[in-house]
Amino acid sequence: FRGAGWNCIKVVWGSDWDPLLAEDEDGLLVKRMGEVIDGQYQKYVVEPGSYIREHFFGENPELAKMAEHLSDDQLKRMKRGGHDPEKVYAAYNAAVKHTGSPTVILAKTIKGYGLGEAGEGRNIAHNVKKANEEELRDFRSRFGIPIGDEDVKNTPFYRPDDNSPEMQYLQKKREELGGYLPKRAPTEERLETPTLESLDKFLTSMAGKKGSTTGAFGILLGNLLRDKVIGKRIVPIIPDEARTFGMEGLFKQCGIYASQGQLYEPVDRDQLMYYKEAKDGQILEEGINEAGAISSFIAAGTAYANQGVNMIPFYVYYSMFGFQRVGDLVWAAADSRTKGFMLGGTSGRTTLNGEGLQHQDGHSHLMASTVPTLLAYDPAYAYELAVIIQEGLRRMYQEGEEIFYYLSVYNENYEMAPMPEGDKVV
Repeated sequence: FRGAGWNCIKVVWGSDWDPLLAEDEDGLLVKRMGEVIDGQYQKYVVEPGSYIREHFFGENPELAKMAEHLSDDQLKRMKRGGHDPEKVYAAYNAAVKHTGSPTVILAKTIKGYGLGEAGEGRNIAHNVKKANEEELRDFRSRFGIPIGDEDVKNTPFYRPDDNSPEMQYLQKKREELGGYLPKRAPTEERLETPTLESLDKFLTSMAGKKGSTTGAFGILLGNLLRDKVIGKRIVPIIPDEARTFGMEGLFKQCGIYASQGQLYEPVDRDQLMYYKEAKDGQILEEGINEAGAISSFIAAGTAYANQGVNMIPFYVYYSMFGFQRVGDLVWAAADSRTKGFMLGGTSGRTTLNGEGLQHQDGHSHLMASTVPTLLAYDPAYAYELAVIIQEGLRRMYQEGEEIFYYLSVYNENYEMAPMPEGDKVV
């Protein structure tokens, strides 16, 4: 985290350790803390204080002397940082006050904390489904929960009095957060999306011509970006290099977003379609970072609910590096009701990509078929591409459906069939 420029706060040791650390003038305790590995720390959790004295402090006579005044019971009860409310509060307070970079709090905790013999620090903690009466009593006593012995076996819920400091605090914080239930507030705005008739020039120009569906998409996207209603709402997102998909024509038309503008002279500056960066650029060129690119896709695709404005992301990438690389984030997109279009470029196994076999995707549609809110298509011709995108825009931004699309496009050049007459293709 620090290497990435984050403010990193570690909460490893509880307040019980502070007096010992204050005495640790030679750094022996800190050294010992750093050399013990996680598996051994887990062992300390399940063993008595005498074991900790012998195996943690007993490694060095001076360390052993530091712990002489502590009983075995005290050694056993010395907390990890993540279980010390004061330490956690101090870390959170510092995080809230920090400015200039994101903050991460790394808090050390014990697996199954509070379960005692039932599972604290034990590998079975994940499998513990219930506790017996004795274990419940121990839990009750350890955390000072005011439930009588005769009621413990019924495992009642304990609710503090409404006027207690705890409940007052919780109520206040919930009020500040806007209530007790999460709430989405999708915009009621509906966009006037292009009709199929408005794309007639594109359809006519592609019919009978030799080309690829990837190239056809680049032309179609350029046309949509010029649309007076939705053009400014479109967010083209490209990891790696747009030229692979023949989309360099968009550089001059829209510009590549750069928060500080163009800070260098591109090597292709003398060309018409040079690598143009601008503060008001519309294209998100993410570099070789599919995880970041699909995160941008989710951010734009959920803006209708989170920012109250409809944005239309078109995320174009090597198809092998979509579901196969960031499949969990595709599910996150579905879970958060993202709208937009994912386009797997240089798809299929009909042509060998320059990078070799590892780019040959023939199975992304199998993965796409498992995502409930995702509609996946494998168009063969430019007109199919246009019909699917036009229909998708209508459903998502005119009708308000909370769905998104995956289309695979190819770099194979062949003659593009004209759109058949009639309404069967719609």
